[in-house]
Amino acid sequence: MKRIASFCINHDVLTEGIYTSRIDGDVITYDIRMVRPNCGTYLSTAAAHTFEHLFATYVRNTEYSEEIVYVGPMGCRTGFYFLVRDTMAPETAICLVQETMDFVLGFTGAIPGAEKAECGNYQDHDLDGAKEIARKMKPVLADWTAQKLIYPE
Repeated sequence: MKRIASFCINHDVLTEGIYTSRIDGDVITYDIRMVRPNCGTYLSTAAAHTFEHLFATYVRNTEYSEEIVYVGPMGCRTGFYFLVRDTMAPETAICLVQETMDFVLGFTGAIPGAEKAECGNYQDHDLDGAKEIARKMKPVLADWTAQKLIYPE
Protein backbone atom coordinates (compact mmCIF):
# COMPACT_ATOMS: atom_id res chain seq x y z
CA MET A 1 0.00 0.00 0.00
CA LYS A 2 1.08 3.56 -0.61
CA ARG A 3 2.32 5.39 2.52
CA ILE A 4 0.25 8.42 3.40
CA ALA A 5 2.02 11.78 3.43
CA SER A 6 1.92 12.34 7.21
CA PHE A 7 3.84 9.10 7.78
CA CYS A 8 6.64 10.39 5.54
CA ILE A 9 7.46 13.31 7.87
CA ASN A 10 10.54 12.65 10.01
CA HIS A 11 9.00 12.69 13.48
CA ASP A 12 12.48 12.49 15.05
CA VAL A 13 13.16 16.14 14.13
CA LEU A 14 9.63 17.52 14.41
CA THR A 15 9.19 20.22 17.04
CA GLU A 16 6.28 22.25 18.37
CA GLY A 17 4.79 24.70 15.88
CA ILE A 18 2.47 24.99 12.90
CA TYR A 19 3.25 23.28 9.61
CA THR A 20 1.51 22.88 6.28
CA SER A 21 0.77 19.18 6.27
CA ARG A 22 -0.92 18.92 2.87
CA ILE A 23 -2.98 20.66 0.24
CA ASP A 24 -5.89 18.75 -1.29
CA GLY A 25 -7.71 20.75 -3.93
CA ASP A 26 -9.06 23.77 -2.11
CA VAL A 27 -8.35 22.45 1.41
CA ILE A 28 -5.15 23.16 3.34
CA THR A 29 -4.33 20.94 6.32
CA TYR A 30 -2.20 22.52 9.03
CA ASP A 31 -0.35 20.37 11.54
CA ILE A 32 -0.37 22.15 14.90
CA ARG A 33 2.27 20.22 16.78
CA MET A 34 1.95 20.82 20.52
CA VAL A 35 4.46 18.34 21.92
CA ARG A 36 7.51 16.72 20.41
CA PRO A 37 6.70 13.26 19.03
CA ASN A 38 8.01 10.19 20.82
CA CYS A 39 9.47 12.10 23.76
CA GLY A 40 7.23 10.58 26.43
CA THR A 41 4.93 13.56 26.96
CA TYR A 42 1.57 13.57 25.23
CA LEU A 43 -1.64 15.55 25.42
CA SER A 44 -4.04 13.99 27.90
CA THR A 45 -7.27 12.90 26.29
CA ALA A 46 -9.41 15.05 28.59
CA ALA A 47 -7.33 18.21 28.01
CA ALA A 48 -7.20 17.62 24.24
CA HIS A 49 -10.95 16.98 24.19
CA THR A 50 -11.67 20.28 25.93
CA PHE A 51 -9.12 22.10 23.76
CA GLU A 52 -10.88 20.71 20.68
CA HIS A 53 -14.27 22.01 21.84
CA LEU A 54 -12.84 25.46 22.54
CA PHE A 55 -10.71 25.62 19.38
CA ALA A 56 -13.59 24.61 17.12
CA THR A 57 -16.00 26.96 18.87
CA TYR A 58 -13.63 29.90 18.64
CA VAL A 59 -12.61 29.61 14.98
CA ARG A 60 -16.15 28.84 13.83
CA ASN A 61 -17.33 32.05 15.48
CA THR A 62 -14.87 34.34 13.72
CA GLU A 63 -15.34 36.21 10.46
CA TYR A 64 -13.54 33.26 8.83
CA SER A 65 -16.10 30.66 9.86
CA GLU A 66 -17.03 29.80 6.26
CA GLU A 67 -13.40 28.96 5.54
CA ILE A 68 -13.03 26.52 8.45
CA VAL A 69 -13.36 22.88 7.37
CA TYR A 70 -12.29 20.90 10.46
CA VAL A 71 -10.46 21.06 13.78
CA GLY A 72 -9.44 17.83 15.48
CA PRO A 73 -6.81 16.08 17.58
CA MET A 74 -4.17 13.74 16.21
CA GLY A 75 -4.50 10.13 17.25
CA CYS A 76 -0.92 10.18 18.57
CA ARG A 77 -1.93 12.98 20.98
CA THR A 78 0.91 15.29 19.92
CA GLY A 79 -1.24 17.99 18.35
CA PHE A 80 -4.18 18.99 16.21
CA TYR A 81 -5.13 19.21 12.57
CA PHE A 82 -6.66 22.47 11.36
CA LEU A 83 -8.24 22.29 7.90
CA VAL A 84 -9.19 25.47 6.06
CA ARG A 85 -10.16 26.53 2.56
CA ASP A 86 -7.34 27.81 0.37
CA THR A 87 -9.02 31.21 0.32
CA MET A 88 -7.55 31.74 3.80
CA ALA A 89 -4.06 33.21 3.73
CA PRO A 90 -1.45 31.28 5.73
CA GLU A 91 -0.87 34.37 7.88
CA THR A 92 -4.57 34.39 8.78
CA ALA A 93 -4.49 30.71 9.75
CA ILE A 94 -1.48 31.37 12.00
CA CYS A 95 -3.24 34.36 13.54
CA LEU A 96 -6.38 32.30 14.23
CA VAL A 97 -4.33 29.66 16.00
CA GLN A 98 -2.55 32.32 18.06
CA GLU A 99 -5.90 33.91 18.94
CA THR A 100 -7.27 30.49 19.89
CA MET A 101 -4.52 30.15 22.51
CA ASP A 102 -5.63 33.46 24.05
CA PHE A 103 -9.28 32.40 23.92
CA VAL A 104 -8.55 29.11 25.68
CA LEU A 105 -6.40 30.80 28.33
CA GLY A 106 -9.10 33.33 29.11
CA PHE A 107 -12.05 30.95 28.92
CA THR A 108 -14.31 30.57 31.94
CA GLY A 109 -17.66 28.92 32.34
CA ALA A 110 -19.27 25.87 30.82
CA ILE A 111 -17.32 24.18 28.04
CA PRO A 112 -19.28 24.61 24.78
CA GLY A 113 -20.87 21.41 23.53
CA ALA A 114 -19.99 19.43 26.65
CA GLU A 115 -23.46 18.42 27.79
CA LYS A 116 -24.51 14.76 27.55
CA ALA A 117 -26.88 15.42 24.64
CA GLU A 118 -24.11 17.28 22.74
CA CYS A 119 -20.97 15.20 23.31
CA GLY A 120 -20.15 11.53 22.98
CA ASN A 121 -17.79 11.57 25.97
CA TYR A 122 -19.14 14.51 27.96
CA GLN A 123 -17.53 13.47 31.26
CA ASP A 124 -13.99 13.47 29.84
CA HIS A 125 -13.02 17.15 29.92
CA ASP A 126 -10.22 19.11 31.56
CA LEU A 127 -10.35 22.90 31.23
CA ASP A 128 -7.20 23.43 33.31
CA GLY A 129 -5.37 20.94 31.09
CA ALA A 130 -6.60 22.72 27.95
CA LYS A 131 -5.35 26.00 29.39
CA GLU A 132 -1.95 24.41 30.06
CA ILE A 133 -1.73 23.36 26.40
CA ALA A 134 -2.45 26.95 25.34
CA ARG A 135 -0.02 28.37 27.90
CA LYS A 136 2.81 26.20 26.56
CA MET A 137 2.00 26.99 22.92
CA LYS A 138 1.81 30.78 23.24
CA PRO A 139 5.59 31.38 23.29
CA VAL A 140 6.13 28.79 20.55
CA LEU A 141 3.70 30.58 18.24
CA ALA A 142 4.52 34.16 19.24
CA ASP A 143 6.76 34.88 16.24
CA TRP A 144 5.46 32.20 13.85
CA THR A 145 5.39 33.24 10.20
CA ALA A 146 4.31 31.72 6.90
CA GLN A 147 7.99 31.03 6.17
CA LYS A 148 8.10 28.66 9.17
CA LEU A 149 5.19 26.52 7.92
CA ILE A 150 7.60 24.08 6.21
CA TYR A 151 8.35 20.84 8.07
CA PRO A 152 11.92 20.56 9.41
CA GLU A 153 14.08 17.96 7.67
